[in-house]
Amino acid sequence: MEFLIISGMSGAGKSQAADILEDMDYYCVDNLPLALLPRFAELCLASQGRYERVALVTDVRERESLGALLPALDGLWEMGLEYRILFMEADVPTIVRRYKSSRRPHPMQEPGDTVEDAVRREARSLAPVRERADYIINTSGLTTSMLQSRIRELLDRKERSFAVMVSAFGYKYGLPIDADLVFDVRFLPNPYYVAQLRPHSGLDADVSKFVLDRPESQAFMERLLALLDYIIPLYAEEGRYTLHIAIGCTGGRHRSVAVANAVAAHLSERRENVTATFRDIDKG
Repeated sequence: MEFLIISGMSGAGKSQAADILEDMDYYCVDNLPLALLPRFAELCLASQGRYERVALVTDVRERESLGALLPALDGLWEMGLEYRILFMEADVPTIVRRYKSSRRPHPMQEPGDTVEDAVRREARSLAPVRERADYIINTSGLTTSMLQSRIRELLDRKERSFAVMVSAFGYKYGLPIDADLVFDVRFLPNPYYVAQLRPHSGLDADVSKFVLDRPESQAFMERLLALLDYIIPLYAEEGRYTLHIAIGCTGGRHRSVAVANAVAAHLSERRENVTATFRDIDKG
């Protein structure tokens, strides 16, 4: 079992690191009281492999708990639990700026203190923990995607496959609430008004041909696919794991289905994790 302790300075990004690790299939617990650490470790050891990777954020907010952290960590070794420490930090101006923008008081701030006073006091108090850390990340100037890459680099984890979902929907039934990109194809020729095509769907060859073989349709698809080929890698570079592309027509049965199916087929030639769904294909 991998057991990772996330510690460090307040405002340095410990919770953000936990979110990233959760996406890397770690079981994460944020801000567990130190008094519960031994019991939590016992439960993990007794899980018999249920928790293969565990990340625990120790958010030291009380002065008295600063002195209790190292003995608590020593207790884990005595229990036979091997762990690593990820220490999160940032320079003083960055943390001060973050607290100023959040309008929250620093947890180590005392009456008469400035935020800078509290940050420097906390840094001195956490120095022994920093010395024992296996990994140290300074988040000054890091974006979320940069932090994500840094954590993966340190922990030697394979990058999760970027998933693309292409869906077809009908505007008469409402937009998909989780769509990232929405394209309206109601300007394309409508098979609904062709008697022999109306019972079929955009998955049928005759409907797909009717929708996609027109010059205006081909010009649109050329531009749409070029756009998606350009922007999807940029979404992935920003640290996203999923992208939902929604294609809409009036009823969600003919035009949007044909286009969504063609888009999914094109994207599948370039990446593995592509799915197509047709939300309203059987409605109406």
